[in-house]
Amino acid sequence: MRGVVGIRVFGGAIILAAAVLASSMAHAADPEILASSCSICHTNSDQLNTAIPKIRGLPEASIVEMMRAFRTGQRPATVMGRIAKGFTEVEIKQLAAYFNAKK
Repeated sequence: MRGVVGIRVFGGAIILAAAVLASSMAHAADPEILASSCSICHTNSDQLNTAIPKIRGLPEASIVEMMRAFRTGQRPATVMGRIAKGFTEVEIKQLAAYFNAKK
């Protein structure tokens, strides 16, 4: 009987480890694909000026801080709060690095 319980515990541990690994792999998205939805509102054009600020070239730390503030509701927003909640911490850092590199 103890052998069956041990096998079940071991099997459960394997399943849990696989789920954690799959979850961490899912966070390794292509930053360019993640950023494609941002460019709908945040223009990259120097010729186009809109009320929505450009985010390219901003310091990574600033972008991360703003996204976290949007996500928690500390920074007022219309849609950015909902958008920010859709990104993981890893994805936010990837986006910050991507936009910082776009000078």
